Amino acid sequence: MTGMKRTTEKNLMVFSGRAHPDLSLEVAELLETELVPQDARAFANGELYVRYEESVRGCDAFVIQSHTAPINEWIMEHLIMVDALKRASAKRITVVMPFYGYGRQDKKHRGREPISARLMADLFKTAGADRLITVDLHADQIQGFFDGPVDHLMALPILTDYVKEKYADQPLAVVSPDAGRIKVAERWSARLSGAPLAFIHKTRRTDVANEVVANRVVGDVSGKICILTDDMVDTGGTIVKAAEACMDAGAAGVLIAATHAILSDPAVDRLKNSCATEVIVTNTLPISDDKQFDKLTTLSIAPLIARAIREVFEDGSVTSMFDGHA
Repeated sequence: MTGMKRTTEKNLMVFSGRAHPDLSLEVAELLETELVPQDARAFANGELYVRYEESVRGCDAFVIQSHTAPINEWIMEHLIMVDALKRASAKRITVVMPFYGYGRQDKKHRGREPISARLMADLFKTAGADRLITVDLHADQIQGFFDGPVDHLMALPILTDYVKEKYADQPLAVVSPDAGRIKVAERWSARLSGAPLAFIHKTRRTDVANEVVANRVVGDVSGKICILTDDMVDTGGTIVKAAEACMDAGAAGVLIAATHAILSDPAVDRLKNSCATEVIVTNTLPISDDKQFDKLTTLSIAPLIARAIREVFEDGSVTSMFDGHA
């Protein structure tokens, strides 16, 4: 009977792609386990290869990969890792993507455009994923693109706790960088004891990527420290212009808070030279040494991911992690 018992015992195994190994190691440590050793490499023509160096049969697999630049390479590696697990008889495969690649392409703005965020979900389903864990999707509806459970984690408690502690005695205002993200700003406000809300009214050029034309603040921010919240900072153009608009409207200072620090050029220069006094992000994406700067504060997302993995593994409730704040 002991042989039978062993095969029905649940076995948690954590796997990491090569995009952001530091985060995966931290998650594994918090789960009191080790990353499964693997042979991962690229062939001369750029094709990727992954093989696990121990048996994964019947395991509950969690495959962590951050979709960072070069993004297509790391997404492909992630897919190949899932396929290898499926073909090696893993019992359940949960894809952990702290940053969901192509998440901004979640709808058609104009004719003949793709919905690449949906394609991503289909690719992972086809590869063999049973479940997704991700952090702060660009659009909530992406959860519905994947045919299976999606655990949508929020960095909000981590970011707001830091701001609450550091700026406890300052008058704060929460500012959404555009009208479409006002719901997120409302959640920030609720966690910051009802700090007043404002948003930036802006127009964006459809013919030029990442370019904003005009900004003005809707709401009263005078004499307050504005917290500009967004899900990501990519080239930094939008958020830096929003920070200037806050100062022009009489703000006492500006903090920038975002979950995903993509920091494509020239983001670091823009942020460094901006009127913001602090840029607060999480480590969902790796931030290389050349992208570190004095104003940047990086908070770890690993405890949140580790807790979600533990809840999924133990068939607990991931929703309970957010104290009813959906």
